[in-house]
Amino acid sequence: MTSAVSRRWRPRSLLQLVLLAFLMVMLPLAVLMFQAGQALSELSRLADQSARQAVEETRRARTLGALALEMERGARQYAVVEQESLLDIYDERLAEYRRLLAQQRELLPDDPDVEALSEQLDRLSELSELPIATFRERLTDFLPFAKYTEAMRHATNQRIDDRLENIRRRAETVQHRLWWQTAALVSASFILMLLFTRLIVRPVRQLERRILGIGSGGKNARPTPVQGPAELVSLDERLDWLASRLDELEEQKQQFLRHMSHELKTPLASVREGSALLTDGVAGELTGHQREILELIDASGGELQQLIEQLLDYNLLQHNQRLEIERLDVATVVKEVLAKHHLALQQKGMAVHCFDGPRVWRLDRTATSRLVDNLISNAIAYGEDGGELEIRARTSDERLVIEVANSGEPIPEEDRSRLFEAFYQGRVRRKGALKGSGIGLSVAADCARLQHGGLALVDDERLAVCFRITLPRPMPDTEHSELIAATADDDARKER
Repeated sequence: MTSAVSRRWRPRSLLQLVLLAFLMVMLPLAVLMFQAGQALSELSRLADQSARQAVEETRRARTLGALALEMERGARQYAVVEQESLLDIYDERLAEYRRLLAQQRELLPDDPDVEALSEQLDRLSELSELPIATFRERLTDFLPFAKYTEAMRHATNQRIDDRLENIRRRAETVQHRLWWQTAALVSASFILMLLFTRLIVRPVRQLERRILGIGSGGKNARPTPVQGPAELVSLDERLDWLASRLDELEEQKQQFLRHMSHELKTPLASVREGSALLTDGVAGELTGHQREILELIDASGGELQQLIEQLLDYNLLQHNQRLEIERLDVATVVKEVLAKHHLALQQKGMAVHCFDGPRVWRLDRTATSRLVDNLISNAIAYGEDGGELEIRARTSDERLVIEVANSGEPIPEEDRSRLFEAFYQGRVRRKGALKGSGIGLSVAADCARLQHGGLALVDDERLAVCFRITLPRPMPDTEHSELIAATADDDARKER
C-alpha cells in the first residue's frame, strides 16, 4: 500500500493529471500568444499613427509650397496692374501660410528654416503697406522665402523618414523580443511536457515491470509501490493480488505434480513387478498368446513410467537451475542413454549410427543426459519403423554441436514455431499405445538453455527430422559462478 504522503501529493485520477498537463503545457504558449498579440497591436497602432501623420505633414508641406508660389505670383501681378483686390488675396494667402507654418513648427520646433520663414513672413507682411515703388523693390524678398519654404519641405520629408526608421527599429526590437520570449516559453512548455510525461509514463513502466516480473515467474523482494494517479495505484494493488494468487496456483500445481507422480508410480511399479513375475513363470507356464499380452503390458508400463519421469523432469527444471560442470566424454554419455533405449530401438527395428569418442567437453551430466534422452525418445516415438537413427557430433574452439536425426514423417511447417512449447502436441501422430505428454521437447530445450546453449530443428539432406544441440564452451568455475550471480541480479532488477 502507498504511504499517506504519496497519496496526498499524487493526482486523484489519470484524467485530472492529463487535463492538468494539458493546461500547464498550454499556459506558456497562451502567454506567448498574448504577448505577440500585444506587440503586433502596438506596432499596428504606431504604423497607422505614423502613416496618418506622414500624409498630413506631407500635404501641409506641399500646401505651404503652393501658397508661397501664389503669394509671389499675386505680389508680382499687383506690382504690374496695381489692383487692390490682388492685395486682399495676397493678405489671405499670407494669413493662411502663417497658420500652416505654426502647425508645421510643432513638427520642426528647432528647425532654423522655420525660424527664418517666420522672419520672412514678418517682412512680407509689410509689403501691403508700402508705396508701389518700394513694393516693387521688395519683390526680391520672395527669393529667400521660396528657398526657405523648399528647405522646410525637405526637412519635413526627412523628419517623416526618421520617424519611419524609428518604427522599423522598434519593429526589429519587438521581433527580437518575441523570438526570445518564444524560445523561453516554448522551452518551458517542452520541460513541462517532459515532466508530465514522466509523471504519466513512470507508473506505467513500473506496472510494465511488475507484469514482466509476474510473467517471468521471478520471485524477488516486494517492488516499490506505484505512485501516481489513483487508477494506476489501484491497478498496482490488483497486480499484487494477482501475483499472490499466481504463487498459490503455482504451489498447488507443483504439489499436484508431486502427488500425482508419486501416486502413479506406486501402482505402476506393482503392475510392472507383477507382469515381470508372470513373465518369469512364477504363476505357471505361459502360452505364446499370454506372453504377447504380458509383453504389451510391460511395454505400455515402460512408456507410462517414461511419461511420469518427463513430468518430474519438467517440474525439476522449472525450480532447480543449478549446474555441476565437469569434463565428460560426450560419446560415453550418449551411448549410456542409447543403452537405456536398446530394447525399444530393437523392437522398432531402427538402425542406430552413433559417433565414436573420445570427444571431451565440459558439461552437466544430468542436463545433457536428459537432453539427449528426450530427443532419442522422440525419435523412437515418431520415427519410421525399421528406419534410421543417426547421432552426430562435432566440436570447435567455442562450441559443441550434437545432431540427433531420424527417418520418418517430416514435421509440418505450422508446428515448427511451437515445437518447444510445454504440453504442445503437433499434427504428427505418435506411434505406440500411449499418447505423448507434449513436454519432452520442452524439457530438452530447457536443458540446453540451462547450459547457455540452444536446441533447434534444422534441415538434413538425408533424414526427415534433425534436431541440433549447440552448447558453448563453459567458463572456469569461478567465472561461471560470477556470471550466474550477475544474471540473477539483472533478472531481479528487470522484475523490479
